[in-house]
Amino acid sequence: MATLADVVTIGGTGVMVLGALVAGLAAVALALVTRRWLGTASAVSVAGLLWSLVAIALVTLVPTRADVGIVPAEGRSESCSWDYGGPSGAAFEVLGLDQRTLNVLLFVPAGLFLVLAVGRRWSGLVLAPLGLLALAAYSLGIELVQLQLARLDRACDVTDMVDNVLGAAIGFVIGLVLLPVVRPWRGREPAH
Repeated sequence: MATLADVVTIGGTGVMVLGALVAGLAAVALALVTRRWLGTASAVSVAGLLWSLVAIALVTLVPTRADVGIVPAEGRSESCSWDYGGPSGAAFEVLGLDQRTLNVLLFVPAGLFLVLAVGRRWSGLVLAPLGLLALAAYSLGIELVQLQLARLDRACDVTDMVDNVLGAAIGFVIGLVLLPVVRPWRGREPAH
């Protein structure tokens, strides 16, 4: 007997792109609504951070193909791959970029928007490094979900985690460089 999972298949690049576009529209709406209280730079940064987190989830947790079907539990890995730089990096390409490069690039916007989102106040000196740790935990969480949900037909891989954290750190540094240019602290102060 067919289950709902057999009948309803969701996956593929089109679903990821459509999801990212819908999330982008929601982020634009959020920025427009919150800029009155946060100022334009902070509102765009917060909305951009939220959008990048949703985009990361879409790219990493939506099956790569709609026809994946059911992956039996006994067919899934029991543990994460600790083969750093293993074969998966060369097996997947988009626009001529390998999987490792894509994993790094995927987390760059999150690191950048994180710094700009919390850079409005002095508390950002504490919040930004904590946020970077949270992005590392987010990457770990994604890999653990990929390990547990065989339906995704994804693999938990330490190389992905390292590449994701590297991307977040690169974005973090870019955010620090842009902070004096964007100056989110010039936005409106919330009413007390």
